[in-house]
Amino acid sequence: MTDTFLAESGGFEALRQTLVQAVGRWTRDAQDVQTPIANLGLFRRTAPTQPDYCMVGPSLFVVVQGTKRALFGQETFTYDIHNFLITSLDLPAMMHIVEASEEQPYLGLMLKLDLRVVSEVMLQSGFAAPDGKAGEPGMFLGRNSPALLRALVRLVSLLDEPESIPLLAPLIEREIYYRLIASDQSARLWQVTAADSQVHRIARAVDWIRHNYRQTLRVEELAASVKMSPSTFHQHFKRITAMSPLQYQKWLRLGEARRLMLSENQDVSSSAFAVGYESPSQFSREYGRLFGASPSRDIEGLRRIAN
Repeated sequence: MTDTFLAESGGFEALRQTLVQAVGRWTRDAQDVQTPIANLGLFRRTAPTQPDYCMVGPSLFVVVQGTKRALFGQETFTYDIHNFLITSLDLPAMMHIVEASEEQPYLGLMLKLDLRVVSEVMLQSGFAAPDGKAGEPGMFLGRNSPALLRALVRLVSLLDEPESIPLLAPLIEREIYYRLIASDQSARLWQVTAADSQVHRIARAVDWIRHNYRQTLRVEELAASVKMSPSTFHQHFKRITAMSPLQYQKWLRLGEARRLMLSENQDVSSSAFAVGYESPSQFSREYGRLFGASPSRDIEGLRRIAN
């Protein structure tokens, strides 16, 4: 090993330990912390967890201690202190903690990405667009670097000087975007932000479904709105989101219904109608296939875990 490599490795570990101490301190009394920095969330778990369905928007996920896994379609993404995970649009996934204990809790952070600002930084960076075509799935792993960790340390450190957050947090977030653009996933980020890319077009369609999931979905009309043929649209939508457009809409409906029953105490029928189902029995069948239990049993189990 070269002296440079050893110096960088030592720097990496020192930076990681700084993040371990900071994230551990801010999450000491809670599993999930939404910080005063609007885009930054911190997480702690003291034991492995079962896979659970969730919706993740464009975000950077960094593990500073432990191991986490995301199940996306037929793919599995396992990430730890060496790898970051990026989701480039609103995606349904199953996530769970693989390694965590009381002595060595899982500690991680999530930074929501503003893709408009990512695009600005990309253009200002002076980097040339990569040759060739990157893979299209909307979730991918990249390699952590000391430069990225240094920027994350500065961002988390702002929690100790809240008066500086409004001015400095956006600047540090832009640096983090720059470090991601300079990473081994540069081609993916170019693809995500390019206005004429297939990913960008599918992201527009996803955004429409997300805001109109209660409505009847006409795939041909949605494909035309993003200037794609129905067959091409379906092919790229499934490749990027791991679902067909109708499956994606169904996932949104069932996830929102679950929230209504759990957080707002709505009954099964009311929740079904609220998210666009015309038949509570069909809703219950599809809910059971997705979550592995009937609506009432699933909600009962979630409340038992919460208590």
